[in-house]
Amino acid sequence: MNLFSSKKPYIIAGPCGAENEHQMLSIAEEFKNLPIDMIRAGVWKPRSKPGNFEGMGETALPWLNQVKKIAGKPVCIEVANSIQVELALKYNIDAVWIGARTTVNPFAVQEICDALKGNPIPVLVKNPINPDVELWSGAIERMMAIGITDIAAIHRGFSSYDSTSKYRNKPMWAIPIELKRRYKELPIICDPSHIGGNRDLIAPISQRALDMDFDGLMIEVHPTPDDALSDAKQQITPSVLKDILANLILRKPTVDSDTEIENIRLVLDSMDAEIVDILGKRMEMVKKLALIKKKYNMPIFQQDRWCEIIESRNQWGKANELDETFILQLYQLIHDKSIKTQFDFLQRNEE
Repeated sequence: MNLFSSKKPYIIAGPCGAENEHQMLSIAEEFKNLPIDMIRAGVWKPRSKPGNFEGMGETALPWLNQVKKIAGKPVCIEVANSIQVELALKYNIDAVWIGARTTVNPFAVQEICDALKGNPIPVLVKNPINPDVELWSGAIERMMAIGITDIAAIHRGFSSYDSTSKYRNKPMWAIPIELKRRYKELPIICDPSHIGGNRDLIAPISQRALDMDFDGLMIEVHPTPDDALSDAKQQITPSVLKDILANLILRKPTVDSDTEIENIRLVLDSMDAEIVDILGKRMEMVKKLALIKKKYNMPIFQQDRWCEIIESRNQWGKANELDETFILQLYQLIHDKSIKTQFDFLQRNEE
């Protein structure tokens, strides 16, 4: 069995960064009797800008060995290159994770794989900064290719330019769900600290993840969060962690619920079949539209028509309690496909 599937939810917790020995020993004492399965700590901290706390490096690794002895729990750190992997192995670190900034770079991921080859250490792979499931799955498959069997994905949300979002990194739950569809046996751990960026959001995001059947949580915990040298706003105290874990609701399917859910899913499947059929018919009409535009020498894209579509569809959406953002995203996809269909159709007819 995959290590990260051995218990559900699998809880990983610890400070954003290992700042000093006293801090780490304090965490070890606090975590002794908490239902935590693995202790995390950033040893190398890649920051967006220089001048900020970038971790204690190799100096911190002996502290983690002390943490293991005191708390009686395995420890994990982030690695971003072969040198860091070699040091993690040298100091008997139990597991490593690949950070979001590293996952985006296949060269860096392969370098880590080459350093790990022949060392069956558990590996967690965070999603890339941008919402790209191919990069995420590519990093995971590289780990699989070198024989790593204890692998888990960490969902830590995705960067966004939306300044109005309450999240530091938007969750975009559909992406980890798609990853799970591709790799049914792959455990997915949610990182509510990085998604929320705010300690007040950790509890609701954690519950949402468990409601979506995620396999565990990775939560940033610091003895005195406001004094943390990195990501202070998203860290919580061990006592707050204890309360959050105690109040999480674990939902389990029953025979009756499975029957009721299956009945509704049959209806949804039927509706989805109708939607796909209608979209297919819509694209056939779009081809006819392309021929008319060609006949009268009209441009394929017409701004006024696009504005009219958005305005009218938003009104239809409101009547069905569908918000404007959803309607806009939906019709952007449909409109982009319509434009491409018209261009492709006309090009084939000219050949």
